[in-house]
Amino acid sequence: MNPDDRQPGRVRKAPENFLGAEFVRELGRDGVNAERRNFLRKSFLAAGAALAGAPLASALAASPGAGDPDILNLPPWSKMLGQPVAARPYGLPSGYEANLVRRQSPGLTSVPQASVSFAPLQGLFGIITPSGLHFERHHQGWVDVDPARHRLMINGLVKRPRVYTMDDLMRLPSVSRIHFLECGANTGMEWGNVAVPTVQYTHGMLSGSEFTGVLLSTLLEDAGFDRVKGKYILAEGADGSGMTRTIAMERALDDVMVAYGMNGEMLRPENGYPLRLVVPGVQGVSWVKWLRRIEVGDQPYGTKDETSHYVDLMPDGMLRQYTSIQEAKSVITSPSGGQVLLNKGFYNLTGLAWSGRGRIRKVDVSFDGGKNWRTARLENPVLPKALTRFNIDWVWDGSPAILQSRAVDETGYVQPTYAQLRAVRGTRSIYHNNAIQSWQVAASGDVANVQV
Repeated sequence: MNPDDRQPGRVRKAPENFLGAEFVRELGRDGVNAERRNFLRKSFLAAGAALAGAPLASALAASPGAGDPDILNLPPWSKMLGQPVAARPYGLPSGYEANLVRRQSPGLTSVPQASVSFAPLQGLFGIITPSGLHFERHHQGWVDVDPARHRLMINGLVKRPRVYTMDDLMRLPSVSRIHFLECGANTGMEWGNVAVPTVQYTHGMLSGSEFTGVLLSTLLEDAGFDRVKGKYILAEGADGSGMTRTIAMERALDDVMVAYGMNGEMLRPENGYPLRLVVPGVQGVSWVKWLRRIEVGDQPYGTKDETSHYVDLMPDGMLRQYTSIQEAKSVITSPSGGQVLLNKGFYNLTGLAWSGRGRIRKVDVSFDGGKNWRTARLENPVLPKALTRFNIDWVWDGSPAILQSRAVDETGYVQPTYAQLRAVRGTRSIYHNNAIQSWQVAASGDVANVQV
């Protein structure tokens, strides 16, 4: 166990906490109801299991709907002509799924252009986040850039400075890879207390996608970067915030991509269209959107967003810098806060695990607040620096329970408890919170966010 992120980093005096008190006021009634929707839809599995340990087949056979006389009558949609082919040239979700949306937190930032929309993890399946539900974090709002006018410059310590058009980039050898993207501030409000009720708001600055583009190493080699003096790159975005981030050359030459595709189509504007950086395993702020320039240098650049933000507030009031890797983390997405178990019986408990250092090796689940653990099933594919879906069977006997998940990655790193993490980091931090999440199930079936 090593909850110090394994990086000594550098320290500076801390700025004001960017997460305002208004964050805790986002408990809109529609948000809580939407959190419940997905689990309520599955809850028929529980209704027929009167005794703990009842077989799944029995639970299904006795569930509401079994023997329903309406099954013998054809519904209206089985007796009518449907919509024509391509009635909607770009497909949309069913109207019955209208509550499954990204949600903002009123008051989180002073202006909405520099805010966050959270992905509805409680209602998603598998490991790929639909592009329309991918979380957003902007520093000055999103822009829809004309790809015909967009350019990418490679300069600095290179022999042949380059300027690429989008057509140039899309002619080069491409790769497609699945990776998770997590904001460094994900779960940030949980440091000091239980602040938000649902998994959408505790962990929703997280998404998983397939990205397509050109390896950054290909472009650096094309520009003839200085292999002796070139120790770092600076990535710069074209949006109004002038987002810039330092990345070590060793990482840049590994698996970093200059991506134009996401989930089989071009990037969405709010995800950086037409070009963004993909830095697998590293906090999302380094995945610079609307990428316009890569500069090769011989030292860290110390930009505004890496000296005073996206750093770790330590107990002595100093800030630890350049701790950007997202360590092993997991969360149970269903059942989770804001949802309700309608009856005793069988449930499929499901969640997500991820690590910025490689593959997830194991996920353990506890139903009693960490006293006892069982190993969950990892669903394929299990990929490096990607979301991993886990499932485990649970028969709820109606007693209060505390649900937890604990991830272990291929390096042997074990996801820490809050006590372990706070022993190193204190209680006033914001970023890089990968502590074990707890959901309390009451005898009533209501699920709430707690810390143990």
